[in-house]
Amino acid sequence: MNIVVLNTGSSSLKLSLFQKAELSLPYDALWQTDESIDWGCDSDEQIEQDILCALSPLWQDKYLNCADDVALVGHRVVHGGSRFSQPVIIDDSVERNIHELEEFAPLHNPINLRAIQSARRIFPKATHVAVFDTAFHKTLSAAAYLYPLPYSWFEKFQIRKYGFHGISHQYCSHRAQQMLGASCRRIVTCHLGGGCSLAAVLDGVSVETTMGFTPLSGLMMRTRSGSVDPGILFYMLAQQNMSAAQLDEILNKESGLKGVYQKSGDMKLIVEAMHAGDSQAQLSFDMFIHSASAGVAAMTASLGGLDALVFTGGIGEHAAAVRSAICEKLHYLGVKLNLFLNETNPIDVPISVDDSPVTTLVLRAREDWQIAKESIQLIKTDALSA
Repeated sequence: MNIVVLNTGSSSLKLSLFQKAELSLPYDALWQTDESIDWGCDSDEQIEQDILCALSPLWQDKYLNCADDVALVGHRVVHGGSRFSQPVIIDDSVERNIHELEEFAPLHNPINLRAIQSARRIFPKATHVAVFDTAFHKTLSAAAYLYPLPYSWFEKFQIRKYGFHGISHQYCSHRAQQMLGASCRRIVTCHLGGGCSLAAVLDGVSVETTMGFTPLSGLMMRTRSGSVDPGILFYMLAQQNMSAAQLDEILNKESGLKGVYQKSGDMKLIVEAMHAGDSQAQLSFDMFIHSASAGVAAMTASLGGLDALVFTGGIGEHAAAVRSAICEKLHYLGVKLNLFLNETNPIDVPISVDDSPVTTLVLRAREDWQIAKESIQLIKTDALSA
């Protein structure tokens, strides 16, 4: 079975090809794009051409003879709202629902939908499946997902915590339990990249997460502020006579690491500058560590303890200094890092000392495999129920 996965972000595209339908253990894609493709700002026609261009190695390198060889296409969709709590086979009705949810994720859902529409034209004979970033957090309790706002806002406008990065958190928590055994019940997963979020996972189920109604809340991120006092926003609107659109632009694209360091939001450059004595880089780094470590402590409280701490994402996988600083602040929770292992660019291995009460892991982000897995499981279930 040939399975293509489209992982679309607000401005990037990753493509993968899987051929095995085995689901017990994660495996590498037969083919994938070497790196994210910058895209999304062009016309629908140009987006379709971008996808076709990115897919061209599949035919040039003889992985496939033609588009009709693809049986299944899995799509990442960021926001499923309260409508989609599990993967779904895409039809015109599903497309309309994703479109109607654009107001909840205006940076992501529109481009997710445009990619889906293009892919359905490119692969007309394939079954297309939408896998939602919010779905893994459907298990949050009302006490966790409701905000202390007028309850009518929830009833009328669906104002609640949805959580994001669910595909990544689901993969990492399940993979950690697979590696460490059933006794590893209480897991905090740290997805640290351009966007950053944490999830508290108990027995494979999400019980708390840091992102909320939108992907803007929670931890300090590369260019996003994370959670701030809403009173600040009212104050700046009045002081600077800003529009809502201008404020949205600042909070999403000019804040976080970039806003504090001012020169860049790239953690690698910030760490280099910090080691060279740049005080502003040091400040942005320290703020990021404070935000992340406080978040892990909050997640641990919701679990009643901690068995495993997992790092993933661009920063989580590659920034040893970040992992070390976060773990140092969490020593009181039983997090004991092996500093040598932490510096050896570890992937898919524990980096804690042998006698650590908490096992710390670095796991490669495998959203592509998780999307393929969820898509395969859905069509198998659908076939059995037919």
